[in-house]
Amino acid sequence: MADSNSSQTFVVIGGGQAGGRAVEGIRKAGFDGHVILLSEEERAPYERPPLSKEVLTGAAEPDSAALRTHDWYEDQKIDLRLSTRAGRIDRARKRVVLQDGQELAYDRLLLATGAQPKVPDFPGVELAGVHVLRDVADCLAIRDAMRKGARVALVGGGYIGLEVAAAARKLGCEATVLEAASSLMRRQVAPELGDWYARLHRDHGADVRTEAEVSRLLGSTHVEGVELADGTRVDADLVVIGVGIQPNVELALQAGLEVGDGIEVDDQGRTSDPDIFAAGDVTRHPNPYTNGKLRLESWQNAQNQALVAGQTMAGVADVRHDDVPWFWSDQHGVNLQMVGMPSGQPRQVWRGDPEQGAGFTLFYLDDQGRLIGANAVDRPADIAAARRMIERGVNPDPDKLADPDVSMKKLLKGQA
Repeated sequence: MADSNSSQTFVVIGGGQAGGRAVEGIRKAGFDGHVILLSEEERAPYERPPLSKEVLTGAAEPDSAALRTHDWYEDQKIDLRLSTRAGRIDRARKRVVLQDGQELAYDRLLLATGAQPKVPDFPGVELAGVHVLRDVADCLAIRDAMRKGARVALVGGGYIGLEVAAAARKLGCEATVLEAASSLMRRQVAPELGDWYARLHRDHGADVRTEAEVSRLLGSTHVEGVELADGTRVDADLVVIGVGIQPNVELALQAGLEVGDGIEVDDQGRTSDPDIFAAGDVTRHPNPYTNGKLRLESWQNAQNQALVAGQTMAGVADVRHDDVPWFWSDQHGVNLQMVGMPSGQPRQVWRGDPEQGAGFTLFYLDDQGRLIGANAVDRPADIAAARRMIERGVNPDPDKLADPDVSMKKLLKGQA
């Protein structure tokens, strides 16, 4: 049963998806006290995935990504404070000190401070026309610069770089993807799948270069190109850097909380301080389907972990964040979904033929024969079944798993 003490104040720092879902969790649990949501942005909480897809191409506007309407926050009596930055946390006095010096007392606090794009320190990153993509302002700046015929260089061949490359081609721009590794999306998928996506982007007119290490950005005041380590020059009117993100742990460190690769939390979002919780990209948390703790940068984690943390801080005792990790990316009309976090040297089982185009799945089995992960291209039903198989610890027959004529439902039930 949730606490419903109207005299208590809960403060949530961070106005992204995790912060927005956290206050939903608090109210869902029945807490009727004062809830304050602090956001540095001018907008109410919104989802980030559309920023590299439909909002970037102009097929949708930023308001379409909003989690809730402003009326919802009013109806739920959420004290939403936009354009407000927290400066530090005084744990001894249980106060959040804002950058303007104002102090907010809290009974319980949740950090949903998210992450920020990594920016390499090579020369030229300060030039005009060099962008990262994290928030609405970033998205609109890139969208405005991607006029038809513009030459766009993408530094990084992960989700962000490839989704922006797809958007650039759709808008009639030239796109050059520069990835330092030997294959695309190296952190997320097998090299064979990364190579398949390289062909997809090339088929849509992009110049995709792997093992392309950036040395510096060229230009005097505005970027004019990218110079690679081998001396090659790539002309560019704008550059978008997508080489990963780093968690915003500064407040947590200042407050003396336990921090590793993110704020350390348990499966209910508790930090090393029993009255402070955390959720989203900023956290490092346990997961029953991986070895130890990890930090996840995903829509699913920001959504579900925040709901759990919000409910827990409101007094619900029986909720846990224990999802099988799941990710997705849409590029050139092709849907990629990934479930699980395979590590080491898992056995690979292909279902469908990548040479025949989209519509195939790559499964990963551990040395005990258990399914531990899957990457699917335009096969969402395979991912749904794989997720349940991972949850149940199923050991599927590899030959039947590879056979598209064998029902995944039967494999799930052990009937195949």
